[in-house]
This record gives sequence, C-alpha cells and structure tokens, in this order.
Amino acid sequence: MALKDTIAVGMATPQAFLSNPIDMDQVRTVAQRSEELGFRDLWTTESTFGKNNTLEPSVLLSYVAAVTNTIRLGVSVVVFPLQHPAHVARRYGSLDQVSNGRVTVGLGIGRADPKQYAAFGLPLERRVKRFTEGVELVKALWTQPVVDFKGEIFQLEGATMDPKPIQKPHIPIWMGGGAPAVLKRTAAIADGWMGAGGSPLSKYPGEVAILRKELEAIGKDPATFPTSKRIYVSISEKPGEGLAEMTNFCQSVYGTGDSAAEQGICGTPEEVREQLEALVAATGPNHLLLHPVGRFVEHVEAVAEVVGLK
Repeated sequence: MALKDTIAVGMATPQAFLSNPIDMDQVRTVAQRSEELGFRDLWTTESTFGKNNTLEPSVLLSYVAAVTNTIRLGVSVVVFPLQHPAHVARRYGSLDQVSNGRVTVGLGIGRADPKQYAAFGLPLERRVKRFTEGVELVKALWTQPVVDFKGEIFQLEGATMDPKPIQKPHIPIWMGGGAPAVLKRTAAIADGWMGAGGSPLSKYPGEVAILRKELEAIGKDPATFPTSKRIYVSISEKPGEGLAEMTNFCQSVYGTGDSAAEQGICGTPEEVREQLEALVAATGPNHLLLHPVGRFVEHVEAVAEVVGLK
C-alpha cells in the first residue's frame, strides 16, 4: 500500500531561496503541479529576520491561492506571541476569503529569546499568556459579530472584523512545538499539531505519545486529531548528493549542518520511501508535510513517486 493511501501528504512551497534570487516561476510551477498530482496542501513557514531570501507567508500564500484552485494552504508556524492577534485574524481571515476557504493556520510560541522580544518591544515573561489569550481572541474575531474582550494582555470593546472566514466555525488552528507544556496546550485549544522540521526525527514518537495522552485525558479522540510533522527531504540517485544538500540546507537555516542526518530524510527514492514508511508505522500520524531542501521542481515529482501519487 502506498503512503498516500495511509495518510494525507502536504508539500512545502518554495519560500526560502537561500543565496538565490526570488523565483516566482518556480513557486507557480510547484504549486500548480502539487495540485495536479494530488498533494493535500501547500505549506509555508514564518521568519521575520534572516539572510535566506525568505518571503512572508500570507503574501506568498495569496499568490499561491491565485494560481491554484483546490489545494489547501497552510502556514506552520506563525510565531504568535510576537504579533497582535487582531493582525493575525485579519491577515488569515482575508486569505481564507480570497482562497475560497482553503487555509490552515499554524501558531507557535517560538523560542524564549530575550533579544528577539526586545526587538519587537515585547516582554518575554508574558509570552505564554500572550499566546493563550491571543488564540482566544482570534477565535472570537473570526466567529462573533461584535467582540468585547477583557483579558490580562488584550482588551477590545465593541470590535468588529468582517468579512469572517469562509470556513466554519473558523479556520483550523494547528500548533507546533514539542515541549510537554506545549503539547498539553495543543490538546486543549488547537485543532491539529505539526512537529517542527528543525526537531530531530528521533524525538517525534515521544512527542506524539505525549500529545495522544493529553488528548485522551480531556476526552478527545487521538485518532481524529490531525497530527503531522514537517520532514525535510532530499531525494537523489547520486551517491552523497542527498546528504550534501541536506547539510547545506540545515547549516543555512539552522546553523546545524553537522546534525543534518538527524533532521531530515535523504537518499535514493527507495531509501526515502522506506524511512517514511517506518516513521508512519512507528508513530501513526495522519498527515506529513514533506519539505524538499532544494531542487523543488524536480522534487515535487520525486516526492509524488515516493508516496504513490504518480
């Protein structure tokens, strides 16, 4: 049985062009071909600062929405405590409208980096409260005609935000992060979860086990809760090319090129297929986001073959 018969499979959208120029022709080709091949969704991420020629996710997904018709569109994750919930609600509510109801929003708490919070003029010590209160406020703005919100961090009186998202009751909110407290919070207030691409594959089974335990504890069915992981992939028949490509990507994005083999899956098509099948068998996710670390146009075809979409 092919992987696509077991789980839903998403494809990453070209977004971080590293040392190369921005290539919107590549974005369009990958987006349209992913839709034609039957990938379930196209995903972006968020990074405000950095040297990797990275496009802002809601802007990029607006373009992708315009050149596709049915494939779902996701971001995983927005570093939520660094943004005002009203801006996130407006941005992705608008995207849900222009895409005709195809959006999934991933929210993450991000790293506890004092310099980053100082750059945004925000207090690091209230980040968890900003996150949980912010999720509540986003849902209110997406579902209520008039919002009166009195929180410890955010206050709104008589606020309206129209149009509402097309999806009801609201746009699905997934969360990211693998710490036990994050997984407990995900079970309580999210609609799905995606393991981070930068987290070693070896940690994923333990994270899934904690999440399922937390879901069961509050009466939610783990089998129906969307559970995913961003997996970096490099597929090549040339010996050593996959690992070299993965190493370059991990060094450019995370500064961890020496641990590339732990952060992604690389090798021949058969080797990649075997590793993905083993991961699915061991952890039982119902979705995977496969993120090529280069050669996107070539990889969308290669990944489709590996998972059985062609």
